[in-house]
Amino acid sequence: MGDKQLEADFETGSSGASLTYPQQCSALRKNGFVIIKGRPCKIVEMSTSKTGKHGHAKVHMVALDIFTGKKYEDICPSTHNMDVPHVSRKDYQIVDINDGFVSLMEDNGETKEDLKLPDNEIGAEVQTKFDKDESFLVTVLSACNEEQIVGTKVLN
Repeated sequence: MGDKQLEADFETGSSGASLTYPQQCSALRKNGFVIIKGRPCKIVEMSTSKTGKHGHAKVHMVALDIFTGKKYEDICPSTHNMDVPHVSRKDYQIVDINDGFVSLMEDNGETKEDLKLPDNEIGAEVQTKFDKDESFLVTVLSACNEEQIVGTKVLN
């Protein structure tokens, strides 16, 4: 392998910041987050079965996709690791709504204009409040390189 090959390998490396982290299945809790079928989900129901003939207790999870609300189920041995998404919430002040996209402003004055207005009741609520010239914040949930407006807050 020549020097040129080594150079190319380093340039394609990422920053090392992962979208998920592993956590033992038995350590997961209701209202916590988990990746099921590649989607970031919030656990709404959990039950653990007794250890069977082969010695592993199984954890049965029911979870809802945090962006679409779709229901997912998974069963995993309690000693195995599952991926947990890094989920963050951030509040922004709304500046404008244009062609289904929202212009948001952070506390430091920076603007964010790449977020689509969601096609659900929250999106309708944001549009209504904006049309009435109300002062409010929107809460943006982000995980696994996806972002979505998930709620509104009154600005005091």
